Amino acid sequence: MKKRILAVVCSLSLLIAAGACKKKEEAKPPIPGGMPGQGQGMPPGQPGMPPGQPGMPPGQPGMPPGGPQGQPNIVVPKGEKKLVVPDSVKGKWKAVVLVVTDKKTNKQQEFTVNLNSDLKIPNSNLKVSVTEYLPDFRMEGLTLTSGSNDPNNPAAGVKVFEGGKEIFKGWLYAKFPTMHPFEHPGFGIVLKDGVKK
Repeated sequence: MKKRILAVVCSLSLLIAAGACKKKEEAKPPIPGGMPGQGQGMPPGQPGMPPGQPGMPPGQPGMPPGGPQGQPNIVVPKGEKKLVVPDSVKGKWKAVVLVVTDKKTNKQQEFTVNLNSDLKIPNSNLKVSVTEYLPDFRMEGLTLTSGSNDPNNPAAGVKVFEGGKEIFKGWLYAKFPTMHPFEHPGFGIVLKDGVKK
């Protein structure tokens, strides 16, 4: 009789333990993966690049949730990055529209800046050089390119100089303005759009 009671108690204990383990497994959040067409991306905080194919808002196919503000946690490959502008994009865009915020007055101004030219920000010693524009920014391994000529994920390559010294070199993303933004105590600079020829 004692053996039978002991067997029942042991069986119940195992069932309860198995049920608790299963609940813990179900509660674990999913681990975000890479993006289709991109094996690797970059960790948050690395300047210049957003995750792989960020043309879609978080939660849609190709953009797994995970990092800050729903942005995925992915790893960037090491090595020299190469820019490839597809023929479908070359020569189709002439300028970008930048929104500059004066943080002291909280006023915003829009500026249209031609590609491969500079903008001197009024009431400052800042100069912005716009180098490239990719309407559908993608990062495929070490290659930066545009998936199409449609503005699905607009990005502008810029350099910012203060008093002649380069203080920022990277990309501004219209749909992800807080992704590796230009950070400055007095001014904010974000990409609004591209301007077609």
